[in-house]
Amino acid sequence: MKSLVENKVYLNNQEYTYIINRKKIKHIYFRVKEDLKIHISASHLVSTSKIEKLLQENASNIEKLYLNQKNKTNDDLKYLGNILNFEYKECSPYLDNNNIYGTSKEECKSFIYTLAPNIFLNRLNQIKQQFNDLPEFTLKVRKMKSKWGVCNKNSMSITLNTELITKDIHLIDYVIIHELCHFKHMNHSKEYWNHVEKYYPYYKKARKELKY
Repeated sequence: MKSLVENKVYLNNQEYTYIINRKKIKHIYFRVKEDLKIHISASHLVSTSKIEKLLQENASNIEKLYLNQKNKTNDDLKYLGNILNFEYKECSPYLDNNNIYGTSKEECKSFIYTLAPNIFLNRLNQIKQQFNDLPEFTLKVRKMKSKWGVCNKNSMSITLNTELITKDIHLIDYVIIHELCHFKHMNHSKEYWNHVEKYYPYYKKARKELKY
């Protein structure tokens, strides 16, 4: 059974929290995780005083690991326009109000993207009820580099950028309406924008927010 010990140490006048994870291993390993704690894997035979001595001897390297991880941790995770508070936890990612839990920010970001198709489809189904002249089409969701959405009359589909999941619901709605209106006007003429305005009166503000 693993034995975990958490303690404090001062390296170059900076306080750090370190956690010792005792394992059946020969070497000692240091790692700074997203909880910004120093995680140390070491044998039961290695004393805490020896570990602290090694921490002191490698203070500069540990400081670099800490700063690199801190910079990564400061990257915002966004969901429906809200910045989420990331909490490190040994679990599959999940949301709880404005908190997101998981083992890494990258894993949590991927999890957020998996929520996009269902949310986009739900919004699309609600918005479709406002239209009475839409053809049969399919919804696609994928990551795109330069567009928030695409309407393709050849394949009778609209595609939404996965990244939209980070935006507020009203902006997701705007992109959906923007693309649906292209089924009637495959251009950006005055008639097209009049059609958009019918369903989304504040489209100019949304365009500025999205730079769309």
